[in-house]
Amino acid sequence: MSTNAEIVADSTTTLTLDQKQSFYKDGYIILRKAVSEKLVQTALDRIHAAKRGENIGGEREMTDLINASSITPILTEAMGSFDPPSFCQVGVSKVREPGDHFNNLGYRDKDMPYYNAETHMDGSLTIAIPQEVQEGSEDEIYKRYIASGPKGDLGRSPDVIGHNMGPLFDDPEMTLGLGSFTAFVFVCLNDQMAEGRGQTALLRGAHHAAEKFFRWQYETNGKLGPEGPGWPRLNHEAPNRCGLVYLPEAVRDQFIDETSESTPDGKKWPRPTQILMDAGDACITMYHIPHSGTRNELGTESRKNMIFRIRNKKRQPDNVHNGITDHPDRGTAGAWLEYEEGNNPWERSKYAMCNMWDEWEGMREVVAEEKLKEVSSAT
Repeated sequence: MSTNAEIVADSTTTLTLDQKQSFYKDGYIILRKAVSEKLVQTALDRIHAAKRGENIGGEREMTDLINASSITPILTEAMGSFDPPSFCQVGVSKVREPGDHFNNLGYRDKDMPYYNAETHMDGSLTIAIPQEVQEGSEDEIYKRYIASGPKGDLGRSPDVIGHNMGPLFDDPEMTLGLGSFTAFVFVCLNDQMAEGRGQTALLRGAHHAAEKFFRWQYETNGKLGPEGPGWPRLNHEAPNRCGLVYLPEAVRDQFIDETSESTPDGKKWPRPTQILMDAGDACITMYHIPHSGTRNELGTESRKNMIFRIRNKKRQPDNVHNGITDHPDRGTAGAWLEYEEGNNPWERSKYAMCNMWDEWEGMREVVAEEKLKEVSSAT
């Protein structure tokens, strides 16, 4: 049964008022049958034909999942113009048992609830997490961690990049610890209608809390993301003493309740919403919504989700966003891009992070109405 957070999209090019209201509230919407069977099968055939180690994210069979489907008109109406994706993240996750390795949060994979959901905000640096319990002071662990990236020991510098190609800081002044864009699109290519099949998990409604937190950071000292106010980069209390703080505690704790599951150290974790989709379904989310892939423990085949990151063209009209990078203000492997005089990309991105609906042009009336309701209910 469909809910307001779902729409059968095979013959639809816009969202209804109810669906936009649901998107405002929840931060995501599921598009049922957004991609035709032909496009799905063509993409699957290309995946199955791929050679070991081949990156097919830029192949037309992958990018057509958005560029030749109903997702493009739906997203254009709701958000505004964007560059047609030329690349995507090929999210193929094999069936596997819970493991003993440390995840990016510094906890054992097998100990993490919700099928190892590592709920996070996108756009932050990720360096391969240490698989041994770290020794030394917190400062020593931090320096050792950032020195273990692909460029080696550069000290605390915006030139440091992670193995995910994300920079330690986006800007030269090191005041922006996250890259950002406008929308995620997850396109599902196989059956993920039961939990435990590696599907994406979202922290429903947490985009509002994330925006409020970014505004507080900006008002405090202008520094956003990890290493800004209230958001340390590393959790030294994690079992390996070097876990990434993927989500600030001020946001995370708002979604802890009596149903929240714990790791063996007693730490509770927010229960995410597992996004249940079938082949041809897609999910559009706000950039701001905390999310995670999950362990494909109960699936009968590899989980196949193609992941696109979309940015409204108005943020940087002269730059082309390829559809995969989560730090589009920087180039490949953290390269510095040229911007015209008076165009400060970091400040533009900070503004977008603190004003998450500014780039959703087709949502303006709904957002205004919903905010007015919130004000009225609070008085």
